[in-house]
Amino acid sequence: MNTLVVEELSDRVVVTLAREKQRNAIDAEMISELHEVCALIEDKPKLLLLTGQGEHFAGGADINQLRVRTRDDALRGINRNLFDRIATLPLPTVAAIRGYALGGGAELSYACDIRIISSTAVFGNPEPGLGIMAAAGASYRLPTLIGVSVAKQVLLGGRTLDADAALRSGLAMEIVEDPLAAAHSLLDRVAKQAPLALKLTKKILDAPGSHPWADDIAQAILFETEDKQRRMTAFLEKL
Repeated sequence: MNTLVVEELSDRVVVTLAREKQRNAIDAEMISELHEVCALIEDKPKLLLLTGQGEHFAGGADINQLRVRTRDDALRGINRNLFDRIATLPLPTVAAIRGYALGGGAELSYACDIRIISSTAVFGNPEPGLGIMAAAGASYRLPTLIGVSVAKQVLLGGRTLDADAALRSGLAMEIVEDPLAAAHSLLDRVAKQAPLALKLTKKILDAPGSHPWADDIAQAILFETEDKQRRMTAFLEKL
């Protein structure tokens, strides 16, 4: 791959955005290569750790390419379709973020389940200043993540969220010196959990509205698994 560094481990796929000179700006080639990563994970479900090369996560979409996109390109939902695909990957996804996560880079991070950041992290969506809107998921993900009021401050008021603001708003899980190492530690814990329980929990969490019946059905499925019996037996034998 030309824009990504991809490392496939036994329980996770580690993806590094690798356009450091462009602050890892998201271009068409990166979109295509991230779709390839999604296909890999969908075929063989694993955890995903997403980070950026150098001092920044992703400074936005590639403006040179955005400038020549047309109405038809917008209607194809080029970035949105990718970020929606990442959001629906079967197992948890974590973004390890340093520096800028702006525009499309911010929306890519919003598509992940959890964000771990350094003190240098900055989130923002400056798209209206460029004559467009944040149309790759921010309008429906960000209000869920941080509340409608703060989302409007970001999307309409041009507010950026520094690390402390991101932590206070719930956008980030924690601020650490080494987000990548902390993300690996988190995924080490997650990897010890039952894969099917994680898949069903994520699916239900992301489903809109109240759905207690779905919780019951998912729990009924889990109650019948050998994994549940093995894990509970091991727990009781330690007592």
